[in-house]
Amino acid sequence: MRLVFAGTPEVAVPALEALLASDRHQVAAVVTRPDAPAGRGRHLVASPVAQRAEEAGIEVLKPARPRDPDFLERLAAIAPDCCPVVAYGALLPKAALDIPRLGWVNLHFSLLPAWRGAAPVQHAVLAGDQVTGASTFRIEEGLDSGPVFGVVTEEIRPTDTSGALLERLSHSGARLLAATMDGIEDGALQAVPQPAEGITLAPKITVEDARIDWTAPALRVDRVVRGCAPAPGAWTTFRDERLKLAGPVRLLTDRSDLAPGELAVAKNSVRVGTGSHEVELGDVQPQGKKRMAAGDWARGVRIESGETLGR
Repeated sequence: MRLVFAGTPEVAVPALEALLASDRHQVAAVVTRPDAPAGRGRHLVASPVAQRAEEAGIEVLKPARPRDPDFLERLAAIAPDCCPVVAYGALLPKAALDIPRLGWVNLHFSLLPAWRGAAPVQHAVLAGDQVTGASTFRIEEGLDSGPVFGVVTEEIRPTDTSGALLERLSHSGARLLAATMDGIEDGALQAVPQPAEGITLAPKITVEDARIDWTAPALRVDRVVRGCAPAPGAWTTFRDERLKLAGPVRLLTDRSDLAPGELAVAKNSVRVGTGSHEVELGDVQPQGKKRMAAGDWARGVRIESGETLGR
Protein backbone atom coordinates (compact mmCIF):
# COMPACT_ATOMS: atom_id res chain seq x y z
CA MET A 1 0.00 0.00 0.00
CA ARG A 2 0.95 3.61 -0.49
CA LEU A 3 1.17 5.18 2.98
CA VAL A 4 1.48 8.63 4.51
CA PHE A 5 2.75 8.27 8.08
CA ALA A 6 1.77 10.84 10.73
CA GLY A 7 3.75 11.16 13.94
CA THR A 8 5.94 13.54 15.90
CA PRO A 9 7.92 12.41 18.99
CA GLU A 10 10.65 9.81 19.48
CA VAL A 11 8.10 7.20 20.54
CA ALA A 12 6.69 7.25 16.98
CA VAL A 13 10.02 6.52 15.29
CA PRO A 14 10.01 2.70 15.81
CA ALA A 15 6.68 2.50 13.97
CA LEU A 16 8.03 4.57 11.10
CA GLU A 17 11.10 2.32 11.00
CA ALA A 18 8.91 -0.80 10.85
CA LEU A 19 6.95 0.59 7.91
CA LEU A 20 10.08 1.72 6.09
CA ALA A 21 11.47 -1.81 6.47
CA SER A 22 8.34 -3.43 5.05
CA ASP A 23 8.61 -4.84 1.53
CA ARG A 24 4.84 -4.59 1.14
CA HIS A 25 4.28 -0.88 1.70
CA GLN A 26 5.69 2.41 0.45
CA VAL A 27 5.90 5.37 2.84
CA ALA A 28 5.32 8.17 0.34
CA ALA A 29 5.41 11.04 2.85
CA VAL A 30 5.39 11.91 6.53
CA VAL A 31 3.13 14.38 8.35
CA THR A 32 4.50 15.85 11.56
CA ARG A 33 4.18 18.89 13.79
CA PRO A 34 6.06 22.07 12.82
CA ASP A 35 9.60 22.63 14.08
CA ALA A 36 9.64 23.69 17.74
CA PRO A 37 12.09 25.58 19.99
CA ALA A 38 14.44 23.32 21.94
CA GLY A 39 17.58 23.51 24.06
CA ARG A 40 19.10 26.44 25.87
CA GLY A 41 19.23 28.55 22.76
CA ARG A 42 15.58 27.78 21.95
CA HIS A 43 16.49 27.18 18.31
CA LEU A 44 13.85 25.61 16.07
CA VAL A 45 14.36 21.85 15.81
CA ALA A 46 12.59 19.35 13.59
CA SER A 47 10.64 16.57 15.29
CA PRO A 48 12.30 13.13 15.67
CA VAL A 49 9.93 11.74 13.04
CA ALA A 50 10.81 14.55 10.62
CA GLN A 51 14.51 13.95 11.16
CA ARG A 52 14.19 10.22 10.44
CA ALA A 53 12.06 10.86 7.35
CA GLU A 54 14.57 13.36 5.99
CA GLU A 55 17.36 10.81 6.50
CA ALA A 56 15.31 8.36 4.45
CA GLY A 57 14.70 10.92 1.71
CA ILE A 58 10.96 11.06 2.27
CA GLU A 59 8.81 14.15 1.75
CA VAL A 60 7.91 15.82 5.07
CA LEU A 61 4.72 17.84 5.53
CA LYS A 62 4.54 20.18 8.55
CA PRO A 63 1.14 21.89 8.50
CA ALA A 64 0.45 24.41 11.24
CA ARG A 65 -3.08 22.97 11.23
CA PRO A 66 -4.20 19.79 9.44
CA ARG A 67 -7.20 21.71 8.08
CA ASP A 68 -4.96 24.08 6.10
CA PRO A 69 -6.05 24.00 2.43
CA ASP A 70 -2.48 23.70 1.12
CA PHE A 71 -1.87 20.63 3.26
CA LEU A 72 -5.15 18.98 2.25
CA GLU A 73 -4.41 19.64 -1.42
CA ARG A 74 -0.93 18.11 -1.15
CA LEU A 75 -2.20 15.09 0.77
CA ALA A 76 -4.84 14.47 -1.89
CA ALA A 77 -2.19 14.75 -4.59
CA ILE A 78 -0.02 12.12 -2.88
CA ALA A 79 -3.12 9.86 -2.90
CA PRO A 80 -2.30 7.51 -0.03
CA ASP A 81 -4.19 4.27 0.37
CA CYS A 82 -3.93 4.52 4.16
CA CYS A 83 -2.45 6.86 6.76
CA PRO A 84 -0.96 5.18 9.85
CA VAL A 85 -0.64 7.49 12.88
CA VAL A 86 1.44 7.38 16.06
CA ALA A 87 1.37 10.32 18.50
CA TYR A 88 0.92 12.96 15.81
CA GLY A 89 -0.32 15.57 18.29
CA ALA A 90 -3.13 17.34 16.41
CA LEU A 91 -6.78 16.59 15.73
CA LEU A 92 -7.53 15.54 12.17
CA PRO A 93 -10.52 17.19 10.47
CA LYS A 94 -13.03 15.21 8.43
CA ALA A 95 -11.61 16.72 5.25
CA ALA A 96 -8.29 14.99 6.00
CA LEU A 97 -9.88 11.77 7.25
CA ASP A 98 -11.76 11.37 3.97
CA ILE A 99 -8.68 11.50 1.69
CA PRO A 100 -7.10 8.01 2.03
CA ARG A 101 -9.39 5.32 0.63
CA LEU A 102 -8.71 3.01 3.59
CA GLY A 103 -8.75 5.73 6.23
CA TRP A 104 -6.36 6.69 9.00
CA VAL A 105 -5.22 4.00 11.46
CA ASN A 106 -3.93 5.06 14.86
CA LEU A 107 -1.57 3.17 17.16
CA HIS A 108 -2.70 4.03 20.69
CA PHE A 109 -0.80 2.91 23.78
CA SER A 110 -3.63 1.33 25.78
CA LEU A 111 -6.09 -1.53 25.59
CA LEU A 112 -9.05 0.42 24.28
CA PRO A 113 -11.58 1.49 25.45
CA ALA A 114 -9.41 1.96 28.54
CA TRP A 115 -7.41 5.18 28.77
CA ARG A 116 -8.59 7.15 25.77
CA GLY A 117 -6.68 10.41 25.50
CA ALA A 118 -3.27 12.02 25.49
CA ALA A 119 -1.54 10.19 28.37
CA PRO A 120 -2.64 6.53 28.45
CA VAL A 121 0.64 5.08 29.71
CA GLN A 122 0.97 7.60 32.55
CA HIS A 123 -2.60 6.97 33.71
CA ALA A 124 -2.13 3.20 33.60
CA VAL A 125 0.85 3.50 35.96
CA LEU A 126 -0.91 6.02 38.19
CA ALA A 127 -3.94 3.73 38.48
CA GLY A 128 -1.82 0.73 39.44
CA ASP A 129 -2.87 -1.33 36.42
CA GLN A 130 -1.01 -4.61 36.14
CA VAL A 131 -1.46 -5.02 32.40
CA THR A 132 -1.68 -2.52 29.56
CA GLY A 133 -0.91 -2.69 25.85
CA ALA A 134 -1.40 -1.03 22.49
CA SER A 135 -4.29 -0.95 20.05
CA THR A 136 -4.65 -0.11 16.39
CA PHE A 137 -7.97 1.47 15.41
CA ARG A 138 -9.60 3.40 12.60
CA ILE A 139 -9.71 7.09 13.43
CA GLU A 140 -13.13 8.71 13.65
CA GLU A 141 -14.04 12.22 14.74
CA GLY A 142 -14.52 11.08 18.38
CA LEU A 143 -11.68 10.79 20.91
CA ASP A 144 -9.97 7.42 20.34
CA SER A 145 -13.41 5.88 19.82
CA GLY A 146 -12.99 4.14 16.46
CA PRO A 147 -13.24 0.39 15.81
CA VAL A 148 -10.20 -1.68 16.73
CA PHE A 149 -8.10 -3.79 14.34
CA GLY A 150 -5.70 -5.43 16.79
CA VAL A 151 -4.05 -5.33 20.21
CA VAL A 152 -0.87 -6.38 21.98
CA THR A 153 -0.56 -6.66 25.75
CA GLU A 154 2.29 -5.66 28.04
CA GLU A 155 2.81 -6.37 31.74
CA ILE A 156 3.40 -3.31 33.91
CA ARG A 157 6.35 -4.14 36.15
CA PRO A 158 6.46 -2.92 39.76
CA THR A 159 9.42 -0.64 39.01
CA ASP A 160 8.24 0.64 35.62
CA THR A 161 8.28 4.36 34.97
CA SER A 162 6.01 5.68 32.25
CA GLY A 163 9.09 6.27 30.12
CA ALA A 164 10.35 2.68 30.41
CA LEU A 165 6.91 1.23 29.74
CA LEU A 166 6.33 3.49 26.73
CA GLU A 167 9.70 2.49 25.31
CA ARG A 168 8.67 -1.18 25.31
CA LEU A 169 5.24 -0.39 23.90
CA SER A 170 6.72 1.70 21.11
CA HIS A 171 8.47 -1.40 19.76
CA SER A 172 5.72 -3.98 20.28
CA GLY A 173 3.23 -1.42 18.98
CA ALA A 174 5.37 -0.81 15.88
CA ARG A 175 5.14 -4.50 15.02
CA LEU A 176 1.39 -4.40 15.61
CA LEU A 177 0.96 -1.39 13.32
CA ALA A 178 2.96 -3.03 10.52
CA ALA A 179 0.91 -6.22 10.88
CA THR A 180 -2.27 -4.15 10.83
CA MET A 181 -1.24 -2.54 7.54
CA ASP A 182 -0.61 -6.03 6.12
CA GLY A 183 -4.01 -7.26 7.29
CA ILE A 184 -5.83 -4.26 5.88
CA GLU A 185 -4.13 -4.71 2.51
CA ASP A 186 -5.00 -8.44 2.47
CA GLY A 187 -8.58 -7.79 3.54
CA ALA A 188 -7.99 -10.21 6.41
CA LEU A 189 -8.66 -7.67 9.17
CA GLN A 190 -12.04 -6.26 10.07
CA ALA A 191 -12.23 -3.47 12.62
CA VAL A 192 -14.40 -4.35 15.63
CA PRO A 193 -16.39 -1.62 17.45
CA GLN A 194 -15.16 -0.83 20.94
CA PRO A 195 -17.39 -2.01 23.80
CA ALA A 196 -19.52 0.60 25.52
CA GLU A 197 -18.31 -0.58 28.95
CA GLY A 198 -14.88 0.01 30.45
CA ILE A 199 -14.25 3.46 28.98
CA THR A 200 -11.71 5.49 30.95
CA LEU A 201 -10.10 8.79 30.02
CA ALA A 202 -6.42 9.76 30.09
CA PRO A 203 -6.06 13.54 29.81
CA LYS A 204 -2.64 15.14 29.69
CA ILE A 205 -0.79 15.05 33.02
CA THR A 206 -0.35 18.56 34.41
CA VAL A 207 2.42 19.87 36.63
CA GLU A 208 -0.07 20.06 39.49
CA ASP A 209 -1.01 16.40 38.96
CA ALA A 210 2.67 15.58 39.52
CA ARG A 211 2.85 17.23 42.94
CA ILE A 212 3.36 14.71 45.73
CA ASP A 213 0.74 14.57 48.48
CA TRP A 214 2.66 13.16 51.44
CA THR A 215 -0.56 12.42 53.34
CA ALA A 216 -1.39 9.83 50.68
CA PRO A 217 -0.34 6.20 51.19
CA ALA A 218 3.20 5.25 50.23
CA LEU A 219 1.92 3.17 47.31
CA ARG A 220 0.27 6.26 45.83
CA VAL A 221 3.48 8.28 46.24
CA ASP A 222 5.39 5.55 44.41
CA ARG A 223 2.88 5.52 41.53
CA VAL A 224 2.98 9.29 41.10
CA VAL A 225 6.78 9.29 40.98
CA ARG A 226 6.89 6.47 38.42
CA GLY A 227 3.84 7.63 36.45
CA CYS A 228 5.19 11.16 36.00
CA ALA A 229 8.67 10.07 34.94
CA PRO A 230 10.25 11.39 32.83
CA ALA A 231 7.67 14.15 32.23
CA PRO A 232 6.41 16.30 33.78
CA GLY A 233 8.34 14.86 36.74
CA ALA A 234 7.03 14.35 40.27
CA TRP A 235 7.88 17.17 42.64
CA THR A 236 7.47 18.55 46.12
CA THR A 237 8.82 21.55 48.00
CA PHE A 238 11.59 21.99 50.56
CA ARG A 239 12.24 25.30 52.29
CA ASP A 240 9.80 26.95 49.87
CA GLU A 241 11.69 25.79 46.77
CA ARG A 242 10.68 23.09 44.32
CA LEU A 243 12.41 19.71 44.63
CA LYS A 244 11.98 17.23 41.80
CA LEU A 245 11.89 13.52 42.60
CA ALA A 246 14.02 12.42 39.68
CA GLY A 247 14.33 8.73 40.57
CA PRO A 248 11.86 6.12 41.85
CA VAL A 249 11.34 5.87 45.60
CA ARG A 250 11.78 2.64 47.56
CA LEU A 251 8.83 1.41 49.58
CA LEU A 252 9.78 0.46 53.15
CA THR A 253 7.89 -2.25 54.98
CA ASP A 254 7.79 -0.86 58.52
CA ARG A 255 4.92 1.45 59.34
CA SER A 256 6.18 5.00 59.67
CA ASP A 257 6.79 6.87 62.91
CA LEU A 258 7.38 9.94 60.76
CA ALA A 259 4.63 12.45 60.08
CA PRO A 260 3.61 12.84 56.41
CA GLY A 261 6.45 14.64 54.64
CA GLU A 262 8.79 14.49 57.66
CA LEU A 263 12.41 13.72 56.77
CA ALA A 264 14.83 11.33 58.46
CA VAL A 265 18.43 11.26 57.27
CA ALA A 266 20.87 8.38 57.79
CA LYS A 267 24.38 7.99 56.39
CA ASN A 268 23.32 6.82 52.94
CA SER A 269 19.56 7.26 52.88
CA VAL A 270 16.79 9.83 53.16
CA ARG A 271 13.43 8.55 54.42
CA VAL A 272 10.13 10.41 54.23
CA GLY A 273 6.89 9.80 56.08
CA THR A 274 3.65 9.29 54.14
CA GLY A 275 0.07 8.51 55.05
CA SER A 276 1.11 4.88 55.60
CA HIS A 277 4.68 3.53 55.37
CA GLU A 278 7.91 5.42 54.87
CA VAL A 279 9.59 5.75 51.49
CA GLU A 280 13.26 6.14 50.75
CA LEU A 281 14.10 8.79 48.20
CA GLY A 282 16.05 7.99 45.05
CA ASP A 283 17.63 10.75 43.01
CA VAL A 284 16.38 14.30 43.45
CA GLN A 285 16.88 17.53 41.55
CA PRO A 286 16.80 20.79 43.51
CA GLN A 287 15.54 23.90 41.77
CA GLY A 288 18.16 25.25 39.37
CA LYS A 289 20.61 22.39 40.03
CA LYS A 290 21.59 19.04 38.57
CA ARG A 291 20.16 15.66 39.45
CA MET A 292 21.88 14.01 42.42
CA ALA A 293 21.49 11.20 44.93
CA ALA A 294 19.16 12.07 47.79
CA GLY A 295 21.93 11.45 50.34
CA ASP A 296 24.21 13.96 48.62
CA TRP A 297 21.41 16.51 48.53
CA ALA A 298 20.64 15.98 52.23
CA ARG A 299 24.27 16.48 53.24
CA GLY A 300 24.46 19.65 51.18
CA VAL A 301 21.38 21.31 52.66
CA ARG A 302 22.02 20.01 56.22
CA ILE A 303 18.50 18.89 57.04
CA GLU A 304 17.46 19.64 60.60
CA SER A 305 15.36 17.43 62.85
CA GLY A 306 11.63 17.81 62.16
CA GLU A 307 12.00 19.38 58.71
CA THR A 308 9.45 18.30 56.15
CA LEU A 309 8.75 18.15 52.45
CA GLY A 310 5.70 19.70 50.89
CA ARG A 311 5.08 22.60 53.24
